[in-house]
Amino acid sequence: MGKVICAGLGPGDPDLMSVKSDRVIRAARRIAYFRKKGRAGQARSIVNGMLRDDVTEYAMEYPVTTELHFESEEYRRLMVDFYADWADRLADLARDDDIVVLCEGDPFFYGSFMHLHTRLQGRAEVDVLPAIPGMVGCWNVLDTPFTWGDDVLTVLMGTLPEAELTDHMRRADALVVMKTGRNLPAVRRALVATGRLQDAWLVEKGTMPAQRVAKLSEVGDADCPYFAIVLVHGQGRRPEAAL
Repeated sequence: MGKVICAGLGPGDPDLMSVKSDRVIRAARRIAYFRKKGRAGQARSIVNGMLRDDVTEYAMEYPVTTELHFESEEYRRLMVDFYADWADRLADLARDDDIVVLCEGDPFFYGSFMHLHTRLQGRAEVDVLPAIPGMVGCWNVLDTPFTWGDDVLTVLMGTLPEAELTDHMRRADALVVMKTGRNLPAVRRALVATGRLQDAWLVEKGTMPAQRVAKLSEVGDADCPYFAIVLVHGQGRRPEAAL
């Protein structure tokens, strides 16, 4: 009997991967990873040069990404079928040997593997290896403390309705907005409405060679990939400076 092992890869820099994930990935005879059709896949790119020469690879290609609205019935049906199919395949593969599934960031923090994890329960032994979430890598590249004292950290999806984005931002101290891309205009308007645009940063591919850091106020709405992260630092309680 084998296992399905989901290895969290961390924010993108292979040096920030856990020792355990590094060891498991280098020893793996079989790996699987998510990717968009026609792309190498971010997870696969992170482990480039780490894999055994005789590894067998399984590319789990999403049937749809941003082509359909995520709330549409067709999108939901396609994704449900996709996860069900790959849960079946992984459970079958794990019957005789381990298979390692790669996941950017931490698998249980908005990771695609969560949808497989729920479907594999009772069908295969599953191990999940935790990792540094992508947002942690991104706020560290800004080289400024992100939360102070009793700041409340709020993590939002850019896919939320604009009114909900605005409402959450009004109550937030330190703020992270994930999944921006085509949602950036709504995110920007919400930041303007709450007086926080001038304090917002955009980090793309944080900790990776193609990393880009910019003030959000200086970035156009069309110049933002889906997985870039918007960050606003908290300004909470901190010790008084010594006189």
